[in-house]
This record gives sequence, C-alpha cells and structure tokens, in this order.
Amino acid sequence: MNEWAEIWNARDLFLQGFEETLYLFGIAAVIGFFFGILLLYILDAEIPYLSRGVRFFMTFMRTLPFLILAYLLYYGLGQFGFRMEAETAGLVSLIVYHGAYFCEILRGQRLVMSKGLIEAAHAHGFRHHQTFFYIVLPNVVLNALPLLGNQLIITLKDTAFLCIITVQEITASANSVQSTYFIPFKAFLVAILLYWIVGLAIENGIKLLGLIGKKKGFYHA
Repeated sequence: MNEWAEIWNARDLFLQGFEETLYLFGIAAVIGFFFGILLLYILDAEIPYLSRGVRFFMTFMRTLPFLILAYLLYYGLGQFGFRMEAETAGLVSLIVYHGAYFCEILRGQRLVMSKGLIEAAHAHGFRHHQTFFYIVLPNVVLNALPLLGNQLIITLKDTAFLCIITVQEITASANSVQSTYFIPFKAFLVAILLYWIVGLAIENGIKLLGLIGKKKGFYHA
C-alpha cells in the first residue's frame, strides 16, 4: 500500500492528536498567561514575602528543564500518594512553567516603561490596582507582543514532550503511526505540518494584536 494512503487511513489518529494538542496549548496559554499577570502584580505591588517567593519561583522555573517538571508531576508525586492523570500533569506543568516565563517577559517591559505614565496615574488619584490594570498592563502586554508570541510558540512545541508521559498529542500520534506502518519520515512530516499550521495562526494573531495596539496608542518609547 502507498505510504501516503496509510497516512490517510490513520487520519483519525492524527486528528485526535491534533485536537489534544490544541486543547493542551489553548488551556495552558490562557491560564499560564493570566498566572504570569498575577505573578507580575505581586512583584509590582512589592507585597512582603510574596514578592520574594515569586522571585524564587521564577528563578527556579528558569533553571528547571520542562521535561523534568512534567516527570516530577506525573511520576514523582505518585511516590507520595498523589497521582495525577497524564493530561492533568501535562497541563499543570505547562501552566506553571510557562506562566513564569510570561511573567518574566512582562516584567522586562515593566522595567523599561516610562515612569511618567505611572506618575500621571497617581496624580489623577489612581490606586495601585487601578494603575496596574488600566495603565501598566495594557502597555506592557502590547509592547511585549513579539516576545509573548515567541513564548506561545515555545509553549506549543513543549506539548510534544508530553508524549513521554503518555499524553496522546500530535507527536504521540505520529509515533504510533510510524511504529505501526514503519513510515517515520512521512508520519513526522505530517506532525510538523500540523505544528506549523498552529504556529502560523499564533504569528498572525500576534501581528493583528500589534496593529490594534498601534491604533490604540499603547506603544511607548
């Protein structure tokens, strides 16, 4: 049988993996991003002890390989009687790991943000939370869009590691097809194409948000 015909016959397996990847990526990207905003708020507010804890957490995440975190959550916690499903462990690891990186990206933009905007907000009687959500957050997010886009793509690619803990995403589907029909090149070529499609969607979405940001005047020098 033609190899591409075998790939076509396995289309349901690829579609199942594609749906799982989109689910994992979508949930991790959204929750991870808001988790990063929460961490940034704590740092920006300089909340005693919490701020120090957030800084330690972010340093720890930056030095920890993602795959080891996924292993720890899925296999390591079981040693202490706490067992998570593979999908849950994968989601939690993606959210926690990339949430720290989202925060670091936003924090970098916060450090270079014009102090005049903050001073103007305080002069108009804004409290800290109002300044953060109405002034700081829109500016840092829109100015960090290229870096956030890169981090989203990294998040997408990190879903592939979850096949190691038995999550049935795109890479796991491709591996299953290649081991069944012995066509590794074409099986993984299809996986690459599926990742590429999602990556293009992310890239174009970031560009669109950038255009909106320019029209709204949120970019600062």
